[in-house]
Amino acid sequence: MSGAAPAGLLPHHDGSALHAPQQPALGDQVRLRLRIPAGWGQASRVWLRSVHDGEPRYGACVALGEADGWTWWEADMPVTNPVARYRFLIETGQRYWHFNAQGLFSRDVSDYADFRLTTFPAAPEWLRRGTLYQVFPDRFARSARAAGRPVPDWAVPCEWDTTEVQGASAETPYQYYGGDLFGVTEHLDHIQALGADVIYLTPFFPARSNHRYDAATFAAVDPLLGGDEALIELVEAAHARGLKVMGDLTANHSGDAHEWFQRALAEPGSEEAGYYYFSKDHAAYEAWYGVASLPKLNWASAALRRKFVLDDDSPVARWLRPPFNLDGWRIDVGNMTGRLGTTDLNQDVARLIADRVRSINPDAALLAEATNDAAPDFSGEHWHGAMTYSNFTRPLWAWLAGDAGHVNFFGTPLPGPHRIAAEEFLATHQDLAAAFSWDVRQQNMNALNSHDTARAATAMIDGGQALGAVLMFTFPGVPVMFAGDEFGLEGDNGEYSRTPMPWNDPGRIRADLRGLYAGLTGLRKSQPALTGGGIRWLHAAGDTLAFVRETADSAVLVVVARAAAEVVLAPGLLSAAQAAALSAAPALATGPLSAAPAGDRTALRAGGPAAAVWVLPGAALPESMHPARGRTSLD
Repeated sequence: MSGAAPAGLLPHHDGSALHAPQQPALGDQVRLRLRIPAGWGQASRVWLRSVHDGEPRYGACVALGEADGWTWWEADMPVTNPVARYRFLIETGQRYWHFNAQGLFSRDVSDYADFRLTTFPAAPEWLRRGTLYQVFPDRFARSARAAGRPVPDWAVPCEWDTTEVQGASAETPYQYYGGDLFGVTEHLDHIQALGADVIYLTPFFPARSNHRYDAATFAAVDPLLGGDEALIELVEAAHARGLKVMGDLTANHSGDAHEWFQRALAEPGSEEAGYYYFSKDHAAYEAWYGVASLPKLNWASAALRRKFVLDDDSPVARWLRPPFNLDGWRIDVGNMTGRLGTTDLNQDVARLIADRVRSINPDAALLAEATNDAAPDFSGEHWHGAMTYSNFTRPLWAWLAGDAGHVNFFGTPLPGPHRIAAEEFLATHQDLAAAFSWDVRQQNMNALNSHDTARAATAMIDGGQALGAVLMFTFPGVPVMFAGDEFGLEGDNGEYSRTPMPWNDPGRIRADLRGLYAGLTGLRKSQPALTGGGIRWLHAAGDTLAFVRETADSAVLVVVARAAAEVVLAPGLLSAAQAAALSAAPALATGPLSAAPAGDRTALRAGGPAAAVWVLPGAALPESMHPARGRTSLD
């Protein structure tokens, strides 16, 4: 084969502790492992190809032994660079194969998809193990304290339960429903009952829109949201429950009503004028996507760097300190920040922000948005992970696509996601996830939908949201619920998706979805394989996906079918102990789906759209890797 073989009885390696050390340091001599199933072929020799200072070198791998039909190989590698890249070269008779993060190839491949080890500081454990719950404040909950608040001049007042959200009109950014941060505090029981650990707030700064990405100042919480007092109260209440709270910061632009920009307009010779990109005659300025209300920040300005990041009262620093104590930031349009034409200061800005955040709170999280192929900007050195859609959300929408011709995805010129097969979903995912290190993959945000997209319930087949949720919670990465998912809210685009939460309508309660999300968060908390295990694909074809997440001690089998299907897994894909464990009921199921022995194989049967998760024993290991000998984990 000339392309990558994505699933089935194939050699396997990933960045989990079964195969690679976690958090190596520069100068370490690390040990890397590859396992090869007998059902694929007999390897006569295996080499580790690693890149040091830009030049590849090869080291012979040693066979450790066999377990349940899999031979484990091992080689040492010095960590000479902060990002250590490697892949495997496998010889079978007269053929050789390259094996990298995209899969198995019978031809030479580029270094782009090599596996990666990094030596950067670890992300907070709470981020890696957590579940995010995204809140769009204007539409989440209106507290009693909101009564009598004056409506700003830019706003179009709306009634919470009766005014329809306008998804594509002149009024869209100005519809004001009056949700506030006190309302979020009042509903912490709801958020916690779903099992979420981290509340992610979209911007809370004063602005002239309901989305508030056009900040008029970074120095206060919008009085419409309750002011500084409301944020302090929310964070204190969340922390008392063991929850974290993250904010949303636009480092790419401010609003045109921002105090900095207003001074820059009025005084061309001012310091603030250097914060932005003006034409020579000061008559025009650069803005995000040409939107005049979002003037772009110029990170070549040392004064801006001081004002935005380095000063104690800078927006980056102020909100992480007492009395506010946010636990981290999501940086809006992180991929565009610091970039304009021939200027590319993106990584400089990322470094500046990351260093400042970690100097204040080493346990703070730092995520950044990159809607397209995010890997080139996300090594793990600065941003812990990406809010990205290309490697998970978009291919998932395509695999679970329903009647969605009216749904648009981030301005693409074609209608709706076109339907693809499971093998295309996996190929897309692996192609766009391959260049992330394993660490970053575990810290990327996996979302079914967000405030910027249509709702999954609209874009996907009937029941597709539940299937997608199972994948979101069982994939490597941080699952993200967007407030309203648990109600099954719909929306054709990001604006329509910002529907007010239907707290006052008992008929809108979806006990099935609430139970599913609570069950998935509980499963993720109870199964270490889902937050620290590797991922090994068993099947990806047509209507069915199947994979295991596994450690030395435990594993889970995840099967998702978008339609009725029957799949027979080849011998050796599961160990004997794992296959035997399938006689027990699944730990979670959304529909009719069974797994049963079929001779020396395993038969998976779905009676319709369904997903199921089984808890299994850990990976079968050769005697030389037995835990008693201290060689199971490579930490």
